[in-house]
Amino acid sequence: MFEVVILSVAFIFGIAARQLSLPPLVGFLSAGFALNAFGPSIGLPSDAGPMLEHLAHLGVLLLLFTIGLKLNIRSLAEPVVLGSSFIHLAITCLLFTSGFVIFLSLPLDKAILLATALSFSSTVLAAKVLESKRELRALHGRIAIGILIIQDLVALAVLSIYSGNSPSPWAVLVFLVPLLRPVLYWLMNAAQHDELLVLLGAVLAIAVGGMGFEAVGLSSEVGALVMGLLLAKHPRAQELSKALWGLKEVLLISFFLQIGMAGLPDQDALLFAVILAVLLPLKGILFFALLIAFRIRARNAFLGGLSLTAYSEFGLIVAASILQEWLVPLAITVALSFVIAAPLNRIAHQLFDRWEKHLLCFERYARHPDEQPVDLGNATILVLGMGRTGNAAYDFFTDKGLSAVGIDSDPNKINTQRHVFYGDIEDVGFWHHLHITQITAVTLATPELESKLIATRELRKAGFTGHIIAGIHFQDEAEPLHTAGVDQTYLLMTGAGIGIAEKTWECLQSPPL
Repeated sequence: MFEVVILSVAFIFGIAARQLSLPPLVGFLSAGFALNAFGPSIGLPSDAGPMLEHLAHLGVLLLLFTIGLKLNIRSLAEPVVLGSSFIHLAITCLLFTSGFVIFLSLPLDKAILLATALSFSSTVLAAKVLESKRELRALHGRIAIGILIIQDLVALAVLSIYSGNSPSPWAVLVFLVPLLRPVLYWLMNAAQHDELLVLLGAVLAIAVGGMGFEAVGLSSEVGALVMGLLLAKHPRAQELSKALWGLKEVLLISFFLQIGMAGLPDQDALLFAVILAVLLPLKGILFFALLIAFRIRARNAFLGGLSLTAYSEFGLIVAASILQEWLVPLAITVALSFVIAAPLNRIAHQLFDRWEKHLLCFERYARHPDEQPVDLGNATILVLGMGRTGNAAYDFFTDKGLSAVGIDSDPNKINTQRHVFYGDIEDVGFWHHLHITQITAVTLATPELESKLIATRELRKAGFTGHIIAGIHFQDEAEPLHTAGVDQTYLLMTGAGIGIAEKTWECLQSPPL
């Protein structure tokens, strides 16, 4: 009965949130508060219960595992990641601690812990926002995820120090975990596809990473992340990430329900949450200023800072272990920050376009190495998006003797042999520094409709008069692309069918062996 009710309520509130142009996760949070308030009247427990808490924990482990699959560990060592993480943490803790001591008369140790819990940004919200917009590997996405991982590691260190738990002597064995990479690669190849691949991902994230690290006194969250990192360079890492998508999403519903069911607020808790919600923009502004100081361009600093503008669910984990009396106020604060930050992230690109002139005033002349202007040389064909479709198009052009060049926002796809350069085509500023005078045709092979529209508009705005051809996944994408300036659209699945038919025709024309 409990499972039927919570799933039904979560679905209803998720649909309602979607109708209000809010992310479903806002609806799931609201469903948790509703279940807490009205559950007892229909015979349901007012708290999440062990089952929901367990499912929520599994969802977080799978989320961190999939983040690890997409992360380049070298990005964590970048000065912009380390510097922004620790400077932001220090400034935020200092300001919040001072405020809590002065206005709430909290003891210094409690004030520091509460300030630390509020200094973190939401890993779940930021990861979901960046993943849904396919921006995890864009520069601002990589920086944001790197900062979040540093913060999560700090949170886990705080928990270890104040909880009194210490790693067992066997914890040193985790340094041997990288030696498991050949075995993990073999398992990936043996699992092949479908249900075995999903099961392999769940086992590695939950059993090997989660339970394995817990067994030696370490964090299960870190264990799940480490297992993902070990597989990040496997050719089928992205396939595994996509295979786990649905399972991860369902389990994360439990996480958001759990937050809402943590307790009902009183007047003081609501006032606390509202005041911190008013201060929420300062969190994003500070991140923006720090990223600008580390030579990140205004657009990426804005998008990265905005994705980090929400209080963290790790603050609730800290509160549940150390600050139980603050759990409900923090739950309301986190939920309210999600309600504010999620819709803003949804229109992040539009917001930057509106405020671009003002934000560019803060931009430093010196730039991050990943944001240098791109010179396309003598290439005549430009391929935007170097996934499977883009690579196939690029190879076709070169086989025909044409000079092609590719651009992708994933630095792992930079390839000097194929002449692939780094570039975020959704960045309006990127187009101002791209030399396209030699280009005669552009192939749009990016997966997102929005990126195709932005690229088309910027190309036409720059005076490009050549052909623009876009691959589309759905027929209703054709009209807005043609309106933006695309000359021809190509339904990718139809193209696959035509390719199979052509091969069949060739076989029919050949004499049988």
